[in-house]
Amino acid sequence: MSLFTHRAYWRWSAGVQFARLPATMAPLAFTLLTTATTGSYRLGGVLMSVYVVAEMAGAVPVGRLLDRVGVTRGLPALLLLTAAGFAVLAFAASANAPTAVLLALVLLPGATAGALSGGFRTLLADTVDDALLPRAISVDAMLLEGVLIGGPALVALLDLAGPFVPLAAMAAACVGAAVLVPRRAAEREREETGPDVPPAGVGTYLPWLCCAFTVGLLLSTIEVAPLPLVQRLGAPDTAAPVVIAVLSGASIVGSALYAWRGKTGDPRLFLGGFIVGGLALAGDFGWPGLIASVAVIGGCTGPLVAATSVNLQRLLPKNRRSAGFSLSFTVQACGFGLGSLAVGVLPLWLAPVFGVFAAAIAGAMLVAKPAGAIGTTSVTS
Repeated sequence: MSLFTHRAYWRWSAGVQFARLPATMAPLAFTLLTTATTGSYRLGGVLMSVYVVAEMAGAVPVGRLLDRVGVTRGLPALLLLTAAGFAVLAFAASANAPTAVLLALVLLPGATAGALSGGFRTLLADTVDDALLPRAISVDAMLLEGVLIGGPALVALLDLAGPFVPLAAMAAACVGAAVLVPRRAAEREREETGPDVPPAGVGTYLPWLCCAFTVGLLLSTIEVAPLPLVQRLGAPDTAAPVVIAVLSGASIVGSALYAWRGKTGDPRLFLGGFIVGGLALAGDFGWPGLIASVAVIGGCTGPLVAATSVNLQRLLPKNRRSAGFSLSFTVQACGFGLGSLAVGVLPLWLAPVFGVFAAAIAGAMLVAKPAGAIGTTSVTS
């Protein structure tokens, strides 16, 4: 079956985009909310920090809970809890609740949201067959770029109707995602999960977790630092969006080519692209070097994410996939956070070197793997 006529996949895709939307809306939504209610935009930043910490802390344990109860049953409940958390937070802010109460209330949607991506990724394994999986993940990566751009824009639009409307929309998006959770996989999930199989040793997954970490680490170097990158070249501040546009555009093109090719591919090739792009970014070779390095890194991002995800699925026991994928997304988020910190405290030329170093370590871990362990499964359109 062609992916583009695969109705179950597009239902899954709609659900996962709705589930992702609140996370992309949250930074601006929290800032606008607290500015309107308390006059402090800084409180919005603190709320976002607490939300992210709760996400990371809850990702694996909540993902493990999803594995135990069954993703098709547990994921809708988790989405509804997240929606309730956003709604209660909005109500408390409208009632001028103390700062401590707001900080406590943001823990609920944060803790429950941490495992949503892992749960949906687990469902994808039961939605499309293995042959279509690389293409499905690549198309999803392209759609994710749209969600990342559309989330903040939607907040800015909804804020015109009031500072509480964006949070209401975040809650509604979670409810919509719960409705769209694929149901047809439920019976298959019950049949295939079987007894509790412990995961393999950490060394088995470490190369792929390192790949996920590398993606977050090097991407954050670009996404957090477009302004200093163009200032280093003597360009005006208004040129900064060009860097993000090139990164997003190259990511979409890379994912599209990967989906068109329809093979898992060798992640070492994409890690090599990260190394070359990161070194060029650190080297300060003027505008040509900046654009070329950002384009190479962006073009390799989607394929590396897809190859990492496919190989993780091959290794994870069926009854541990939600926890495993949640851990992978958490590791990637940690990389993003550390990359952002590196931009803030290190010389600009040095920040990309850490991403290059991480890519080299991940590549070295994969060098010893036989070709069959990485795979090049092909598909037909």
